[in-house]
Amino acid sequence: MTTNRNDRLFWTAIVLVLVFDYVTKVAAVAKLWPPHVPHQIIGNVVRFTLAFNPGAAFSMSVGQNSRYIFGAFAVVAIVILWRLFRATAPGDLTRVLALGLATGGAAGNLFDRFREPRGVVDFIDIGWQDVRFWTFNVADSAVTVGALMLAVVLWREDRRELAIQAAEAAARDSDPLRTTETPVAETGPESV
Repeated sequence: MTTNRNDRLFWTAIVLVLVFDYVTKVAAVAKLWPPHVPHQIIGNVVRFTLAFNPGAAFSMSVGQNSRYIFGAFAVVAIVILWRLFRATAPGDLTRVLALGLATGGAAGNLFDRFREPRGVVDFIDIGWQDVRFWTFNVADSAVTVGALMLAVVLWREDRRELAIQAAEAAARDSDPLRTTETPVAETGPESV
C-alpha cells in the first residue's frame, strides 16, 4: 500500500511540474515578446523577462552541440533519479517528493530543449536594481527545490545511520556479559 503512495506522489509531482512548466513557458513566449524586455510583477524585484537559453543552467554552453550534450546529461540525471526513487523505502514521502520534483524539472527542460529551437524558455527574473539572479523557469525551480529537499533527506539519513552505529557501539561496550579475551603473549623457549 505504501509503495502505491510512493508511486502516486512521485508521478503526480512529475506530471504537475511538467504541465505547469509547459503552460508557463508557452504563455511566456506568447505574452512576453520581444525577448529581454522586463515586465514588472512585484516592482523591480520580481520581473518576467523572456529569454532563450541554448546552453545549460546559467547559460553554460559548449557550442552548437549544447542541445545534445546537455540533453544527454539530463537523460542520465533522470535515470539516476529514477533509480534513487526505486530504492526509496515505502512511505518515505519527503524523499519521494524531492525525487519527483527534480525528475519533473529535469524532464521539463529536456522536453523544452528539443521542442523550442531557440533554446530552453526562461522568464522568471529576480533581483534588485542592477543585481539580478539568472533568469529561470518553473522546471529550474522544481529541480532546485527537489535537490535541496533531497540533500536534507540524505543528510538526515546519514545522521540517523551514524546515530545507530554509535548506539550499537555503546551497547557493545557497556554489555556486562561481554567477555574480553586477553591475548596471550608469546614467549620464547624457556631456559632450563
